[in-house]
Amino acid sequence: MNLFYYPAACSLADHIALIEAGLPYKLLSIDRDKKTEDGRDFLAINPKGYIPTLETDDGTIMTENQVILAYIAEQSGKLLPEDRVLRWRTFEALAFMSSEIHGAYSPFFRDFPEPEKVRAREKIKKAFAILSDQMGEQAFLVSDEMTIADCYLFWILMAAPKSGVDLPENLHNCFTRMKAMPSVTRALAEEGLG
Repeated sequence: MNLFYYPAACSLADHIALIEAGLPYKLLSIDRDKKTEDGRDFLAINPKGYIPTLETDDGTIMTENQVILAYIAEQSGKLLPEDRVLRWRTFEALAFMSSEIHGAYSPFFRDFPEPEKVRAREKIKKAFAILSDQMGEQAFLVSDEMTIADCYLFWILMAAPKSGVDLPENLHNCFTRMKAMPSVTRALAEEGLG
């Protein structure tokens, strides 16, 4: 499998999941001209023009974090709880982070006016409070075992400082624990993030 990525971008979630799941993969970076590391036109691979994008061994192209993470879990049989309710909670958490936090980060990655940044900070702060309540005292977001939601959560928490929103204590502690995990350490190193 080929994972098309930008260092430190949201594709880091899929990168962590691939390592945690034990699936073979190759990382292919994309430059500003939308050329892949192996010389292809990225827009011919993914007309949406953004990452993450996963190319399976049979040439199937998948986009969108939630879909790629679910595919990785299904292919490996890992990173999804056995319990049906917790499985759905995992997908619910992915959707929530994608719609309520990831999208709200936009003003901080581009040149948006301050009033939009203020609104985004309020939205992010509220969303972090919800995630914090959901996590409670568990080791991870949905349960005491890592799921694909936690792979995405790591990136969400890593990107938080750009927004200027402080993390609730349990989310901060989760981020610190995850940053020391072998899969996360390896993914960060492979992306040149130390």
